[in-house]
Amino acid sequence: MPDFKDIPDNVRWRYAAACAAKLPVLYEIAFREALGPQFAALEEDIWREIAKMVRDIVHTSSFPTRNAKEIALALQNATIILFGPEYGGETMEVTNDGAVVIVKRCPFLVHSYTLALDHERAFSRCMALTLTAVPLLNKDYTARFVRTMCTGDRQCEVKIERKIPAAQDEKKPGEKK
Repeated sequence: MPDFKDIPDNVRWRYAAACAAKLPVLYEIAFREALGPQFAALEEDIWREIAKMVRDIVHTSSFPTRNAKEIALALQNATIILFGPEYGGETMEVTNDGAVVIVKRCPFLVHSYTLALDHERAFSRCMALTLTAVPLLNKDYTARFVRTMCTGDRQCEVKIERKIPAAQDEKKPGEKK
C-alpha cells in the first residue's frame, strides 16, 4: 500500500498550494450570500492574519527586509511558500527606497476564473494581505497598488516605498496655526 512519504515533496506542495489558493473562492461561494456585507469585513480580517504568517515566514527564513527591494522579494517568496508556484512575478528596484512588484500570474485569479466567480473580489484579499504585510516586514515602508489584474489590468503592480514621515502638528514658537 502506498504511503504518504512515497508522494514526492513537490507534488504534495503543489496540491497543498492549490488548496490554499482555492479556499478563499470556496468560502466566498459558501458564505458571501448568507453573511451579506459582513462577509467582506470578516474576510479582510482573515487576510490580515495571513499577513502575520508572511511576517513569520520571512523572519524564520531570514529573508532581509532592510529596503524596498528586499521587502518586495521577501513578500514574493512568502507568497509562493503559502500559495504555490502558480504565483508569478518579478521585482524592479525603482529608487533606493522604492520597488515595484509586478505580478503576471495569480493563483487567486486562476481559481476565480475556473469557478466562474467575480474575480474583482480577489483584490480585497490581496490588498488586506499586502497592505498589512509590508509594514509588518519593515515599519518604515508601505505599499500601494498601481495596477491590478482583478480589475482588468494585464498585470498587477504594487509599489513599495519608504513611508513619508507624518507632519509635525506642534506649533513652532512665533508660528500661527
